[in-house]
Amino acid sequence: GTRLSLWVIKERGERDSISSEGTRATMGAKASNLRRSMSKGAKSGNDEALMRMQLDEDILQEAAAIDAAKRGVQGSTAAAPPSAPPGGPHVEHVPLNWKRGQGGHKPNDATRRMLHEAGGRDGVAKFTNLFYQIAFQDPHIDQFIRDHDDPHGDRFADWITEKFGVGTPWSTERSTRKTCPFHAHGHKFESAHDRSSAHFTAWHSPKRSEENFGEHFKLDDCRVWMRLHFWALRETGVWAQSPSFAEYYLKFIGHFVSIYERTATLFVRESARWSENPANCEKYLANGRRMDNVLGLSLREACKALPDHERDSVGDWPYC
Repeated sequence: GTRLSLWVIKERGERDSISSEGTRATMGAKASNLRRSMSKGAKSGNDEALMRMQLDEDILQEAAAIDAAKRGVQGSTAAAPPSAPPGGPHVEHVPLNWKRGQGGHKPNDATRRMLHEAGGRDGVAKFTNLFYQIAFQDPHIDQFIRDHDDPHGDRFADWITEKFGVGTPWSTERSTRKTCPFHAHGHKFESAHDRSSAHFTAWHSPKRSEENFGEHFKLDDCRVWMRLHFWALRETGVWAQSPSFAEYYLKFIGHFVSIYERTATLFVRESARWSENPANCEKYLANGRRMDNVLGLSLREACKALPDHERDSVGDWPYC
């Protein structure tokens, strides 16, 4: 079968503040560092996108988690997930466990059970690594990925595993990750050390054109990213192995992608349907791995491809 791969996206627009003073201090330092980098080359039009990352509840929680990892505080391992209902694979409809003001997405027994059904961390790593293999070959998405040698797929799998409530592999790895400087279009930056800095450095990848250098992710960037990502989820068999995980994961991505581009959430389900039809994948490959029916479209034009209930967010999806 045809193959693909790529990396992480995130949440709803406005965010309530978090009460933890330690978390605030950590994020204040991170925000200051990002602003210093920004002054060296970012476009001022990205202020709002940068602020959304700085105030995002999950990123605030992740900053606290890395501090805990550095202090040697262990998170929950949840080694014995609850048993799945009897019978073969079926779709268990689990509401997305995110509410404003609770400190980001929270794992529970259901998320741990679904992760276990999908093969655990190793099962997730199958599709995150495949995702990146194909993303490296997509000329549009690859412009955001500075270094193919970084363990992008494994880091993504660690992040998902931790978000679903099994250990703290992502925070533990980040607590010892080293950074190094790089130059792009005459500006100096530090390599990524967490999720917010990873996306900031992607905006400033040296592979990007001078015209687009520093621009935050747009709707078409997110749509191509999601199509390839869900294609990998389907291609590796993880979707078929745990339809419950897949259904929840689409809502999970629908929530997390909105921090980068708010309108992208509308297109999550359409992006997942794209790889249902092998002809779409074959056409993409034959066209030099370019999605001409996505790139450059305005929101108005893109919405023509959506059914009414998705375009109008009926049922408060993905928060259901």
